[in-house]
Amino acid sequence: MTLIKLLTAPIRRLIGMPLFQFCVVVLIVFLLQGAADNSIFGRVYDGLDKLVSGSIALIANAISVKSFTQALLTVGLMIFYVFVVCLIALAIARRLIRRCVDFAGRKNLFGLRNTIARERGIEAYRAWEPLEHLRPPDVPQPVWEERFAWPANNRPPYPNLWWRIAFEAASFLLLVLLILVLLQEVVGLSVFAWLAASGKALLGWVGWGK
Repeated sequence: MTLIKLLTAPIRRLIGMPLFQFCVVVLIVFLLQGAADNSIFGRVYDGLDKLVSGSIALIANAISVKSFTQALLTVGLMIFYVFVVCLIALAIARRLIRRCVDFAGRKNLFGLRNTIARERGIEAYRAWEPLEHLRPPDVPQPVWEERFAWPANNRPPYPNLWWRIAFEAASFLLLVLLILVLLQEVVGLSVFAWLAASGKALLGWVGWGK
């Protein structure tokens, strides 16, 4: 596993570069645009084009969208939506690869259990070390582990995934609401009226799209 990581390190560094990611996203947009209209990729581009057009129509309710702004929004939103889809696809692929590696280590496929366990042990120690530095001398290490790292009921010491997603979504909505209230009361922008108009426009656009 260490040898594989060393060999793939340049590739992983290249993939992690924002400029490389931007070029890949632009290339995907060009490939989708160049696909035949009756193909799968052509239909995907048609749906993407409708999504961008609907987004520009919503933005046009708040600001004046002229030729330059429309062109900039078209390019920016198309790249943004493709980038978001690529991020979701990469996250799913990462999770699937992690599950495959877990299965290979559990079943000892190709004799990789010891190698995978050694790599995971190194990662676990590096993650544990900062927490261990906080442990008071009068607190035994097993008690410290049970309290903050590995509870006795074998459950992780943090909420489950859906609870964390709900908490993050609620926090984000509260922050957005606070910003909108400040814009309404301090700056004097008719934010909520614009949101209501945008919602009606979105409902009308979705109904038109059907």
